[in-house]
Amino acid sequence: MDDRYDVVVVGGGAAGLAGALTLARARRSVLVVDAGEPRNSPAAGVHTYPGLEGIPPARLAAISREEVTGYGGQLMTGQVTGVDRVGEEFTVTVDGGRQVRARRLLVTTGLVDELPPLPGLAQRWGRDVLHCPYCHGWEVADKRIAVLATGPLSAHQVRLWRQWSDQVLFLLHGQPAPQAEEAEWMAALEVAVVPGPVAGLRVQDDRLTGVRLASGEQVDCEVLVVASRLTARAQVLSSLGLTAEPVERHGQVIGEQVPSGPAGATSVPGVWVAGNVADLTAKVIPSAAAGITAAAAINADLVEADTREAVARHRRQREEAFTEAGWEQRYQQRPAVWSGRPNPQLVAEVSEVTPGRALDVGCGEGADAVWLAERGWRVTGVDISTTALERAARHARAAGELLAQRIEWVHTDLLHGEVKEGAYDLVSAQFMHLPPQDRRELYARLAAAVAPGGLLLIVGHHPQDLWSRAHRMHYPEMMFTAEQVAADLDPQRFEVLVAQARPRTAVDPQGHEISVHDAVLLARRR
Repeated sequence: MDDRYDVVVVGGGAAGLAGALTLARARRSVLVVDAGEPRNSPAAGVHTYPGLEGIPPARLAAISREEVTGYGGQLMTGQVTGVDRVGEEFTVTVDGGRQVRARRLLVTTGLVDELPPLPGLAQRWGRDVLHCPYCHGWEVADKRIAVLATGPLSAHQVRLWRQWSDQVLFLLHGQPAPQAEEAEWMAALEVAVVPGPVAGLRVQDDRLTGVRLASGEQVDCEVLVVASRLTARAQVLSSLGLTAEPVERHGQVIGEQVPSGPAGATSVPGVWVAGNVADLTAKVIPSAAAGITAAAAINADLVEADTREAVARHRRQREEAFTEAGWEQRYQQRPAVWSGRPNPQLVAEVSEVTPGRALDVGCGEGADAVWLAERGWRVTGVDISTTALERAARHARAAGELLAQRIEWVHTDLLHGEVKEGAYDLVSAQFMHLPPQDRRELYARLAAAVAPGGLLLIVGHHPQDLWSRAHRMHYPEMMFTAEQVAADLDPQRFEVLVAQARPRTAVDPQGHEISVHDAVLLARRR
């Protein structure tokens, strides 16, 4: 068990498990909390479910749970006893003790059937005391069926059940007798109307055989149809200000459900409902479909939130990454950030150049500066990080005291520090990636620092590396081509010798050999 999930699903029926499966397949962390009190547990089978017709409800639930856990979803048996909103998240309390946090909630707690107060009714519910002809009609076809009147909807039930049997009775049970129009069609359909209230059921050998009227008379029937009052299990939502509202059908209030939008969104941000808690008359497939629809809406909402968080994090990282504090943190996190070898494009372009004065911009841990000094250059290594400069100095001393004396280490931010104009025979900037305006300003100052006849070498990660597996820092606006840098140089002052994307072999984070491309600009000051 974890302490925080993308989504907690409250209720493990068809809607909840279908929603959880959808979310788990979307790689969301999801927890289903279920009290183990399914409404359809008395039923022998689930019907009108293509491919799984007649499957026992418990078996269908077990298969669905296995599918959810197969994709990484988690299940918890328990009763959700409280939900509290904490900022943008929710704290879900289970059985009064265990608490988990959720970014979003999907409530699929279903409903309860409130039966008329008739002795023995609840014990036979779902067996031979029924409510839905589409769920049970085939199994009781042609049997003697009595419909218990509980309101205006009961006459509608009579007509529905008459389709499955020509032996249908209408037990008035204290309700008004049918009006002329109803009485006429009942007579036409040969539906017998039985006056007087029903006092109880008659059962023999665990089978319903009839009902007993308050008058003492007996009415034979094998099935009793009752319209229960359908009440959404919405208690868990009450602490969030969500309440169930009455639902009317055929002039009768049949129960209460939680109002929601087409995809199950409630008036409380971050809370969705699906299944019978939001649609009292939904069967298994519509409930599952509602769970899928709600899950997709939740995932889309999380995608939006994840994107906003990513943008905020990206901006924060971009602002911090190239500051002195950012570079210090980067260097202090690892004993060595770079390989200790000189950059390959520096080696390729400068090996045959007559040594002079060199400016190594962003010298890091000193590999380029040491390589230049070994070839006779007098080097000024500049970096924003004191930690990097300390490592660079140690690298130089390890290469020899005389060599170390050929290098001057300078701690400065060249975006704001001074660069002496015309002072260097080589200015090298290797992989200096900055926001576009900062980059142009810095490169202009570096160009100005090149002495007449000297070289400007600028190397960077080519933008097309973002398409590869090279795992570059993803700042597209900070990537550049050599041609872009060349275009900013004054052609009256500089001759461009090289401006190209140069491939080289590298190793990706998984250890695979790949090709990357360096943007290489080499220009000579006229």
